[in-house]
Amino acid sequence: MGDSYTIQISSNLVNKLARDGEGRKRRTKKSKPKIPEIPNKSEKEPTPSPAAPKTGPSSVWPVQTPVFMPVPDQTPGSAALTELETIRSRIQESENVVKKLEQKELNMTKELNQRAKELRDKEFKLPYQKSMPCGAEREACLQCYQENLKQPLQCAEVVRTFNDCARRARQQQVNGKV
Repeated sequence: MGDSYTIQISSNLVNKLARDGEGRKRRTKKSKPKIPEIPNKSEKEPTPSPAAPKTGPSSVWPVQTPVFMPVPDQTPGSAALTELETIRSRIQESENVVKKLEQKELNMTKELNQRAKELRDKEFKLPYQKSMPCGAEREACLQCYQENLKQPLQCAEVVRTFNDCARRARQQQVNGKV
């Protein structure tokens, strides 16, 4: 018993066994049904004719041995691997197309927002407005009235200067239009 034996198993055999185990479902081993013994001819029971089909527990189909089909070899040059590589390349191409479309969408969104901003600025831009004439005199008049609530006649001089300024501005407008 001093001799030792070594067994080498190739990776192809391991892969084949692994695929074979995945492909078949394991079934629990069923015990064979017991076939009743043939009664002695001394007993007087009617025996069915050979042409008549058997019924009951004795009519069990014989157990068939499983049929093993060869699995195609999965070598690097096989058709399955080339098909897999083709699929992977198509997926990569699709991902590249998606990236390009996302970039194009981003650029179009930026452009659209820029154009919308330009249109909004043009549409809601207030036309050139002239500054209100006599603004300083008007403010002085309001401030005087707020300070002299009980005596508004003390603001007569400020009101007169505001009135003179307003009259000059109206005359400038009339002379400028005509």
